[in-house]
Amino acid sequence: MAMICQCEICCEKNKKGVSPVIATVILIGLTVLSVSLVWVIINGVITKQTEETESCFGNFDKVTINNLYTCYDLSSNDFRFSISIGNLDVDKVLVSIFQEGNTNSFEITNTPSVVPGVVNYPEGSSNIKLPGQNSGRTYSFTGVKPDKITLTPTIKDNQCESSDSLTGIDYC
Repeated sequence: MAMICQCEICCEKNKKGVSPVIATVILIGLTVLSVSLVWVIINGVITKQTEETESCFGNFDKVTINNLYTCYDLSSNDFRFSISIGNLDVDKVLVSIFQEGNTNSFEITNTPSVVPGVVNYPEGSSNIKLPGQNSGRTYSFTGVKPDKITLTPTIKDNQCESSDSLTGIDYC
């Protein structure tokens, strides 16, 4: 037999529902959770972009061409160029040598490798690699009298802007 409410107070006690206070607490919790999720996603993207930008920031004047040891030797038809690296961890350097509208580009890395036409100067070994921090190294590139040389470092797997260039190469 079904129970019939005889008074208003009894009927209200039997109704099942969420009180306004509980509903407000649930809505606030959902809002905080949503904002937290959005913040985690946005913060991750911003942090990644900032790290990429910071890796190249301040490299100017730290990966340079040493003018004192950069010249063209007419007798051997060799272009000698010297790279100096300051207090900076560099993964590799893209060297671009421009000659009469042509460009020869190659990478010098921290791992010794053979780059066609490039040797260490003066010893002549063909396993070339970048100089370490706060040091320099001279290389010889055969068969080119360049108009210009440009260095473009890669730091933390990010290729940066050109850090140095030299035009008007002198004879040795």
